[in-house]
Amino acid sequence: MSRITVVSLGPGPREYLTLGALSALEKAEKLVLRTEKCDAAAYLREKGISFDTLDHLHEEADDFEELAENAAREVLKAAENAPVCYAVFDAGSDETVRILLQHTADISLLPGMPLSAPLTAALPQEKLEIQTASALEITGIQNPLLILELDSRMLAGECKLQLLSWYDMDMQVYFFPPAKGADRPFVKIPLCDLDRQSAYDHTAALLIPSLPLESKQRYDFYDLVRVMAILRGDSGCPWDKEQTHETLRKYLIEEAYETAAAIDDEDWLSVADELGDVLLQVAFQANIGAQYGTFELSDITTAICKKMIHRHRHIFGSDHCETAQDVVDNWEKIKKEERGFKTQSEVLQGVTRGLAPLMRAGKVQKKARDVGFDWDDPLEALQKVHEEADEVADAIREKNAAHLEEEIGDLFFSCVNVSRLCGVEAETALQRATEKFVNRFTAMENAILRDGKCLKDLTLSEMDVYWNSSKQGLQ
Repeated sequence: MSRITVVSLGPGPREYLTLGALSALEKAEKLVLRTEKCDAAAYLREKGISFDTLDHLHEEADDFEELAENAAREVLKAAENAPVCYAVFDAGSDETVRILLQHTADISLLPGMPLSAPLTAALPQEKLEIQTASALEITGIQNPLLILELDSRMLAGECKLQLLSWYDMDMQVYFFPPAKGADRPFVKIPLCDLDRQSAYDHTAALLIPSLPLESKQRYDFYDLVRVMAILRGDSGCPWDKEQTHETLRKYLIEEAYETAAAIDDEDWLSVADELGDVLLQVAFQANIGAQYGTFELSDITTAICKKMIHRHRHIFGSDHCETAQDVVDNWEKIKKEERGFKTQSEVLQGVTRGLAPLMRAGKVQKKARDVGFDWDDPLEALQKVHEEADEVADAIREKNAAHLEEEIGDLFFSCVNVSRLCGVEAETALQRATEKFVNRFTAMENAILRDGKCLKDLTLSEMDVYWNSSKQGLQ
């Protein structure tokens, strides 16, 4: 493999070519231009310097990623026989250069003026987000966005579609037509007209001004973080500023349950809304953590990413899992290793007390099952329920509150065993039973009201008649 020298041509007019770039172009044994649609190509022809281009690849590629891959492959093939000088607009942003760096170490970069330089020099912006049109990524944008290399109407259209997911179609943006010299005039256009301009080339660009938070059409997680910073700032909300990790604990639990309820109802718009409430709690806790120096958002994201990578060794490592159950078993094995558990008792003790009691009981029982300590048949477990119910009855007759609490707890635990062995989630079953009770009670009361009676005035026996009737009506 011969050496590849990458030369940056700069943002357009030949005046932007550096002396180093001119020297490399003139001395090149084999010169390849990413495209001849540039002022440098005309300059080379004037000098009598021959070159090849990769323009023919545009028709063969389905997308810009494939185009970059094909272009890099052509340059590498050319370098098999002789040193190659490969000319691009900006070596720092060109995708083919990134790919070449992955495939060969025998490469040198000759920097030039960045494509953004003439624009950033003329723009009165303190901070700019700068991206190329072919690799546009909107999430996380907080500052004015400068989009470079709008080299075709098709690419401008693709950018517009992505931008319209985040910005209003009538939003005023600044379009920089193809450069005709050092001066970079712009036109103010609505976003919807981005792909309706008269001309495009690699020097064409777009500036999206930053918007106030309250004027945005769509928000990402970074916007949420900004909102929380404002709410808890010096001039923020009195209630938000007073909150602590402890005061927010109950809200985190509530929001999780409300999300679960929305999922049960298959109300997907509500699911999105409730998940937003859960995400708020994450951002809220992260802000408080950063304020007191205990942790910050990056600690949260780092911890979960490390955990997911480490516990998916069948994806990121050498472990092998064929089925979902294999994954679950491997997950538990890795978790046990992480926590340094040596006995199964430590595993049981490691099941967090913060879980809902029915859920924790089920998890503890499953951990015991891992070492064979479990019923073989749900009917055997059901017999234990009967035994525990009898013991509850004895405790009631004893009128011993502490003993009664213990026996009722044993009864619940036994019921969870039966539920688990039958493949039924105890939490779900109890939730549905509660909902069924609420519906039947509502039907009973409505029937009583239709008869011109008042619920509280009826005896239990009278209520029972209506209750049985409501059961039949809801079947």
